[in-house]
Amino acid sequence: MVYQSLFKKLLLGSLVIASCGASAQQFTFVEATIAEIQSAIRSNDMSCQQIVEGYLARIAAYDQARGINAITEINPSAVEIANGIDQSIARGEEQPALFCAPLLIKDNFDTADMVTTGGSIALKDSIPPDDAFMIRKLKEAGAIVLAKTNMAEWAFSPRQSVSSSYGRTANAYDTGYVPAGSSGGTASGVAASFGVAGMGSDTGNSIRGPSSHLALFGIRSTIGLTSRDGVIPLAFDRDIAGPMTRTVEDGVRLFNVVAGYDRADELSLPLRREVNYLDFLNPDGLEGKRIGVFRSLVDHEDADPEIKEIFFRALEDLQAAGATIIDNFVIPDFEALSDAIGGCPRFRYDMWRYLQTLDNPPFLDVNEVLAAGNYAPESEQSFRYFSQGPLDIPPDQWEEPCITWPNHPERNQLLGNTIVAMNGAMVDAIVFPTWSNPPARIDRGREDYNGDNNQLLVPDAGLPAVTVPMGWLQSGLPVGLQIVGRPFTEGLLIELAYAYEQRTQHRRPPNGFPEL
Repeated sequence: MVYQSLFKKLLLGSLVIASCGASAQQFTFVEATIAEIQSAIRSNDMSCQQIVEGYLARIAAYDQARGINAITEINPSAVEIANGIDQSIARGEEQPALFCAPLLIKDNFDTADMVTTGGSIALKDSIPPDDAFMIRKLKEAGAIVLAKTNMAEWAFSPRQSVSSSYGRTANAYDTGYVPAGSSGGTASGVAASFGVAGMGSDTGNSIRGPSSHLALFGIRSTIGLTSRDGVIPLAFDRDIAGPMTRTVEDGVRLFNVVAGYDRADELSLPLRREVNYLDFLNPDGLEGKRIGVFRSLVDHEDADPEIKEIFFRALEDLQAAGATIIDNFVIPDFEALSDAIGGCPRFRYDMWRYLQTLDNPPFLDVNEVLAAGNYAPESEQSFRYFSQGPLDIPPDQWEEPCITWPNHPERNQLLGNTIVAMNGAMVDAIVFPTWSNPPARIDRGREDYNGDNNQLLVPDAGLPAVTVPMGWLQSGLPVGLQIVGRPFTEGLLIELAYAYEQRTQHRRPPNGFPEL
């Protein structure tokens, strides 16, 4: 892999954690939180440089050796940046909110100092001219981009994470299974504690699905609340980017930094974010809340019985924490509207716009990549679908228009029906299993794709949703609980997820990645 030479240099220079002294041995990297890292630095138990070197050592020891293949590129400046933070601390300077938080970043976020491939071999040498909006915000808050992570090529697949640039990523809990797609590298890397937290993107599934498969907290925000500027697109009016973390608190720490208006994103809206999302970390947050059970995404005929059993136990936990469960919650015309909404193959047009932001784009039409065969075999079917639209004509102006959100009539109708139903039932949020079936076998990622509850209601209606671990299959694989709210109620969803997490504590690390 590309990063092996860097690890060799680190090892030869005695920079890895084994050489960091006795104090470094006292810090536990497995399941560490941002607060724990910062506390260790403030108490002089660890330096930021030791923190970064410790995570790099874990990647070197486990990523390829355990067959995960989550990490694509190591930031060659990560140790230097950490050293700069240590010097700033030594001078007594006040540190920003995320100082020395080493992050794993999906390979579709623009990073001006690192390659950004979007999972495609066609962009294997592409270094964007500047950072994505969210990356800039994270860096300004003191976070360190430790490494980029593998993804499904062009974010096409919710099923699995296979790229033509870096290959296949496996599930850290069992490499015989997929981590879902497309943010599988971030999911498995964060689950195995290769970094303290990570960032992914979600067009229809790709934050919530991999988070569910890897026992993580993931948040897909309301369209308009967060910027997608500098994130390689799949479908402009469905794409969302956001945190994937081992704890709700760490996800909120990242979200509190990246949420907000960005004039570079045409769908971004001002004055929509909460002042401080950390204020919603309330362990009693379920008390008095009304939660609707969305049976349409619970009871379908092929839903896995074991996951349904775990879900019903989750309902009992929600009720025990003070929530009132409203069963059965119904959205009028849900199935008919979902069928009518369908999809829009606007990827070719959206990529044409993105590629023009590069200083020296290797191509301007992704159909050149398709014609040349520069893709993983697993991507061909999706590539042919997503590249159907015209190159330089906005989807709203096609002969058969693909109306862009928020002007899409069926999507607006679904949103309206959902809000009316929630108001009528007086529910604060609705719940269902994030996936209603277990992860597919890794050698049957497409054939065994089943149970993805993420593609319909939430992206179609532009709603916010979070997923949080809700239990474990007998196979040892995790499953997630999805909580969905009205537009711009991310604070409420954080409150509910945090209260549920604190009560149940389902998260546990995968085997095979112990302290070094």
